[in-house]
Parts: sequence; C-alpha cells; structure tokens
Amino acid sequence: MILAEGNLLQADVQALVNTVNTEGVMGKGIALQFKRAFPAMFKDYEREAKAGRIETGRVHVFDVGSLMGPRWIINFPTKQGWRQPSRLEWIRTGLDSLIEEIQRRGIQSIAVPPLGCGNGGLDWSEVFPLIKESFGRVPAVRVLVYPPRGAPDPETMPVRTARPSLTEGRAGLLGLMRRYIDAGLDEESVSLLEIQKLLYLLQEAGQPLRLSFIAHRYGPYADNLRHVLNKLEGHYLRGFGDGSVSPEKQLRLLPGASDEAQAIIQEHPEIQERFERVARLISGFETPFGMELLSTVHWVATRAATRAKSAAEAIRDVQAWNTRKASLMSPAHVQAAWERLEQQGWLNRA
Repeated sequence: MILAEGNLLQADVQALVNTVNTEGVMGKGIALQFKRAFPAMFKDYEREAKAGRIETGRVHVFDVGSLMGPRWIINFPTKQGWRQPSRLEWIRTGLDSLIEEIQRRGIQSIAVPPLGCGNGGLDWSEVFPLIKESFGRVPAVRVLVYPPRGAPDPETMPVRTARPSLTEGRAGLLGLMRRYIDAGLDEESVSLLEIQKLLYLLQEAGQPLRLSFIAHRYGPYADNLRHVLNKLEGHYLRGFGDGSVSPEKQLRLLPGASDEAQAIIQEHPEIQERFERVARLISGFETPFGMELLSTVHWVATRAATRAKSAAEAIRDVQAWNTRKASLMSPAHVQAAWERLEQQGWLNRA
C-alpha cells in the first residue's frame, strides 16, 4: 500500500475509486471531478441511482472500456443524501463489497480516495485503518491511497464533458468577467466572491440570469450559480475545480472564451446596455471589498424585508448584517456606496 499525493484521477492504475451518494448527484468534491472526466460513467450511475440500485454497502462498477487509462471506475457510496454525513459502518461494508469486486474482476492496481472524509465528515484516523485492514486480504494488489489533503490544482483536473453552448446568460457571465479583468490591475483572474456580486448587479440591471440570491455572509449570494460554473469549467473558464465555493477561489477565462461571448453580446444590444450600466456603477470599486460593499448596500436598500430609505438607515442595516461587515464596512464606506447607487439610479426600483 502506497500513500500517494497529487490528483487521483491521474493515477496509473486499472481502477479508480470515486466517493458518491445514493441520490445520483455528483455536485462537488472528487465526485464532480469524476463527472467531468468520465461523463458516460456519470450517466450510468445517475440511471442506476434513479432506479434505486445505488446503495450504501455496495459499490457500483463502470467499465470504461479503454485500453489507455483506467479500465474501471468504482463508485463507492459513502453517504445517502448528498447533504448528509457519512457513517463509518458504510465505509466498512462498502470496503467488503470493493474487495469482492477486486477479486472477481482480477483488478491488480487501484487508487482510493479518503473514503467519507472531507464532505462526508469522517475522521481519517478511523477510516484509514479500515482501508488498510480490508486491502490486507488482497496483498498482491497495488493500492494507492490518497489521504485528505484538499482538492488538487484545477488545472490538473481532466474535463471530457461535451462543450456546452453559450446562452445569453453564460455569455453575459464571461463578458462581464472580461470587462472586470480589463479594469483591474494586471490581474487575469476574478475571485468567486466578485463573480457573485457582478452577476447580482447584472441581474438587478435587468439581465434574466435566473439566479436565486439570498442575504449571505459576504452579501448577496446565489447557490445555483455553482451549476453554471460547473458547466463552463474546462471549456470556457478554469478555477472552479472541485465545485467548492470558497469566496477567495480564483477563476480565469480560457483563450477565446471572451471573444465567443462578445460575439453573442453584440447580437443583443440590451445586454451591452446592462453591461455598461454595471460598469459605470462599479468604476473605482473593482476589488472584492468594493464589490461586496456595493452589493450589500444595494440589497439593504432594495431587497431586504425592511428596506433602508436613507444612507443612515443603510449604515444601520449593514452594521447589523453580521459582525464581519460591522468591523469592515465603516459608515463612510456605506455612505460612499449609497451615494454612488443613488446618483446612478440604482435605488429607484420597487
């Protein structure tokens, strides 16, 4: 048994183990990486899950049918609902099923992730002894075990999904990223926090993005933006990686992406007008703090249950949002954001 580092999906083995739930969802973490790298496997897993044939304690094996790279993908259910935690008993029974499949198929080498750790919440110090004990039954098998060390570099994550078409909304996202990058200081990437706020403002400017924003720790936040970024990752942009939503995560445009987006935007003058409106608003605020400040003040004035009707009320509401905003966003900051929003007509919506 070898304790390995790096990207499990690049391991030179016959079989790769993927941790999954029983609901047919691969939305983040290593499962999302597998979904992008092996789309046919995901379709098979999704179909089996909908039929109720994916369950804890029993692995799901997909034959890739490839002479190069892994021959098998072994989906190992570590949890039931994708939001629910893992249980040690599911790791134990799942390992029994995994060893049976290894013996039945004559698998000689395999790569194993930290089963149930990470999003599953289990302790590696309890999981690793189970893995070690189970693979002791197949001593001839070459086993690469990847302890929990965080997600690999997004640049190393393979993407083999079909390239999605650019809708107006997707083009709007890419185009606004390009505009924002061009206005910055020699940066070629945009943080996820900034993208959230840019799209909040673009949607508030009238672009129908169908993003569901709520008041969150860092201001307006739409969880369903993840699905858009998942589709674009590896085709038009890079950096979203394993689907985690850390606000500091940096995303960059891939070559040609902004040109394709611009071609679509030019066909729709109304999108360009909304772009210009957002660009005018954020001029001078093009930092993570500035974007959070503008969007937060806009929210308390237009979207909060009790809307601020003056700068003084906005200061009160921003200070009450959470302790983080109270310490970072001074009355002068909020006043400046309020004046910019008011001067440019962003506070007039019902």
